[in-house]
Amino acid sequence: MLPELLTAVEQSAVAELLRFWRWAYPLTNAAHILGIALLFGAILPLDLRMLGLWRSVPLPLLARVLVPMAGTGLGLALLTGPLLFSVDPFKYASLGVFWLKLLLIAMAVLNLLLLHRSTAWRQTINAAGSVQPVPPRLCAYAVISALGWLLVIFCGRLIAYF
Repeated sequence: MLPELLTAVEQSAVAELLRFWRWAYPLTNAAHILGIALLFGAILPLDLRMLGLWRSVPLPLLARVLVPMAGTGLGLALLTGPLLFSVDPFKYASLGVFWLKLLLIAMAVLNLLLLHRSTAWRQTINAAGSVQPVPPRLCAYAVISALGWLLVIFCGRLIAYF
């Protein structure tokens, strides 16, 4: 079943466009990198603030700016990633580091969903202007988030060398 699915992906019109139109792949790749930059560029300062850095900056105010930016980056990366995959699906599917990257993305997104559903997050974000220390449980989410997304980026870069 997997070989048939990979063949269908490889022969899709989108994959053909990305392979044969000179600018399609570079533009898609640039959009993917932009998505990653927006995501990690927003997530890392937010995670570091949750871990106690920049305590004078109210977390609710920081989150109001950075959470939508991270969401935009995640959406862009999740949209462009499968497009890039479609160009050579058999190669990517044969790489352990590719599957590790997908697992890490799933774990990081699950961590994100659990964080945003937590009562501690909602209480912290709704405390307007608060510069109080973040509850320890939220610090754990921040560590998992920062390390998870950093490992996703690392695995993504490794794919280019295998």
